[in-house]
Amino acid sequence: MTALTVEQWLIIAGALLVVSVLASKLGARLGVPALLLFLGIGMLTGSEGIGGVEFDDPWLAQFLAVVAFAFILYSGGLDTDISEIRPIITPGLVLATLGDLMTALVVGTAATYLLDFTFLEGLLLGAIVSSTDAAAVFAVLRGKNVRLKGDLKPALEFESGSNDPMAIFLTIGLIELIQEPDATVIGLIPMFIQQMAIGAIVGYLVGRGMVAFINRLNLDYDGLYSVITISTVMLTYGLTTVLGGNGFLAVYLAGLVSGNLAFIHRHSLKSFHDGIAWLMQIIMFMTLGLLVFPSQVIEVAPEGLLLSALLILLARPIMVFITLSWTKFNLREKVLIAWVGLRGAAPVVLATFPLLAGLENANTIFNIVFFIVLTSVLVQGTTIVPIARWLGVEDTSPVRPAYPFEYIPSDDSPSDLVELTVSPGSPVANKRIVEANLPEASLMVLVSRDEQFIIPNGATMLRPGDNVLVLADKADLATLRAAFEPQPL
Repeated sequence: MTALTVEQWLIIAGALLVVSVLASKLGARLGVPALLLFLGIGMLTGSEGIGGVEFDDPWLAQFLAVVAFAFILYSGGLDTDISEIRPIITPGLVLATLGDLMTALVVGTAATYLLDFTFLEGLLLGAIVSSTDAAAVFAVLRGKNVRLKGDLKPALEFESGSNDPMAIFLTIGLIELIQEPDATVIGLIPMFIQQMAIGAIVGYLVGRGMVAFINRLNLDYDGLYSVITISTVMLTYGLTTVLGGNGFLAVYLAGLVSGNLAFIHRHSLKSFHDGIAWLMQIIMFMTLGLLVFPSQVIEVAPEGLLLSALLILLARPIMVFITLSWTKFNLREKVLIAWVGLRGAAPVVLATFPLLAGLENANTIFNIVFFIVLTSVLVQGTTIVPIARWLGVEDTSPVRPAYPFEYIPSDDSPSDLVELTVSPGSPVANKRIVEANLPEASLMVLVSRDEQFIIPNGATMLRPGDNVLVLADKADLATLRAAFEPQPL
């Protein structure tokens, strides 16, 4: 095949990105996860597809996927409200650590018999598919605007964002055990502690340090602030890995810590990284689609289907019900958590580790992992909404409006911006603002009514159901809230 010129590669890349965006729109209407379409586009473009693009470089695929995954995790952390995940941090960490280990044991034991692997090779396959994928979970839950009751959504997103370090440790550790017969499981424990500790420390320090750094800068061009956050992701992952820590954990925590602090251009930078995350998902899934040979995946379909069914219907539910047995999640919520065990790019990325290590059954492992990911995204990704409705755990309460601006209060500010809802029978209901007898040091900023925004004045009538943004002194907030609540009979 004649080598393509730079211009031809740019045309191909640009066309694929446009097709991917359009495919995501079509997928949303058909109920098909966009990630599955990205993979499909990559496979169609590959050497066995209509595109005929030859790509067989596991190192480059792993490099691109690692970089993309770091940015996806950072964006996920940046967009996570820590107040939402605080109640589920402990069960989330148990799912992310002990849960991955249990999944690896169940799937690994089955793989040992089904594939005629050694026990360590079976465990390696189990470890690679043990974690739910942050990119897949974020994309499906946020892309489909899935609204779940209680702590379900933050629990699922926190688990998917924090369990990859455990899967990476298990994968690397098992490869070491396979390659070095003298190595022991006990010898891997110090490595695990080191990776988690360094990753957590660096991630926390970078998150706080970036906020302090940005707030002290006075750049002439606003666009340069996004350069700072991009460099933060790259430096955090690279530095943590060089120090012997887990880079993925570090970038996720850096995003989580900084995203819950006030800093300049916070809203625009979060939107910027959301766009970067989508770009990285497209690049990552299309690259992995290019890397796979569909004919080889079909060859392992029977074993892959059995292992996929085992993972979805047995290993994941067993793990969830055991690890969450002591939590407040009820039966229906546990069933949904068990079902939303989406596997995505992370397992496929981890499946390139045995390829690069030159293990005997590396190709078989890669193809089976790819088949499991396809099955998971296709079966679980397309049924989250109907399953949530069937279980009765979908949140059907009115959606809070997304206001066209962001207010970040400072701790020493005497005022605060609060959102209040006009309740039927409240003192302000069906009154003009000028007649509402509100505290003098308060200002009606915006009224949301019937999915429209109204800039209020004194003559604006407050109707039951209106959502109102009010800027007021903190000392008057209790009085203000009482004016919007129904009065006792």
